[in-house]
Amino acid sequence: MTAPRWIIHLPTTLTSLDEVTALAVALRDSLGHLSVVDFGETTLSEEDAQFLRTRVFCDAWLGGAGRCRRRDAHDGPCATLSGTEVGVPAERGHPDTIRD
Repeated sequence: MTAPRWIIHLPTTLTSLDEVTALAVALRDSLGHLSVVDFGETTLSEEDAQFLRTRVFCDAWLGGAGRCRRRDAHDGPCATLSGTEVGVPAERGHPDTIRD
């Protein structure tokens, strides 16, 4: 039996999806070297709608190269980027939005 994984819920004072997405990208870029954090599973939600989550990163596994570092629903092939691509945030109701 595998031990359960833990999730860190990190509330912010940010009020726009663009700002909180940029924060998620900055956290990944600065802490991405930590193997204990799975940034590919990063999701965002409004404070009063935590059941409706928007995925930030593509999350596709690229074998020994790790996970795709591009934004969710990106155009073109998956890639391990330098970490500078922020892109356009996923829209509310995007097909890849996760509902609990």
